[in-house]
Amino acid sequence: MTIQAGETIPAQKLTQATAEGPRELATEALFGGKTVVLFGVPGAFTPTCSAKHMPSYLTNIDALKAKGVDTVACMAVNDPFVMQAWAKDQGVEDRVVMLADGSAALTKALGLELDLTARGLGVRCQRFALVAKDGKVTHVAVEAPGAFEVSGGEAILAAL
Repeated sequence: MTIQAGETIPAQKLTQATAEGPRELATEALFGGKTVVLFGVPGAFTPTCSAKHMPSYLTNIDALKAKGVDTVACMAVNDPFVMQAWAKDQGVEDRVVMLADGSAALTKALGLELDLTARGLGVRCQRFALVAKDGKVTHVAVEAPGAFEVSGGEAILAAL
């Protein structure tokens, strides 16, 4: 079942792409004591993710921070090297924390997996965004298949 507002982010480990290389990051450290926007994409370098989803957060990062968001993070079921390359391609710099959920452990714990094995892509993350305050979810927006309406930077800004 998909995580709902009022629930706590599950304890999992992700891999953060950093300039020094991959670094393990626990969800407790990412979400603890902060307001975090986490958005998930089906894959780095995919058309909607690159043309719309990531740019929507980069455009709205200052407005999100002005509304009290401490961290904006992007997660995909990719490896940290792909996430780092995508961040470079998108001009992310240090504005968005890039997170690899290589085995889809957090994705599955959130109930947000998308099985694309029939299309040769394996298990991926649904396109979504959530807001959490000190690890407790306050808002969840999951896109319908093929849609980009509720999980972009503008939509999350409006929900804050």
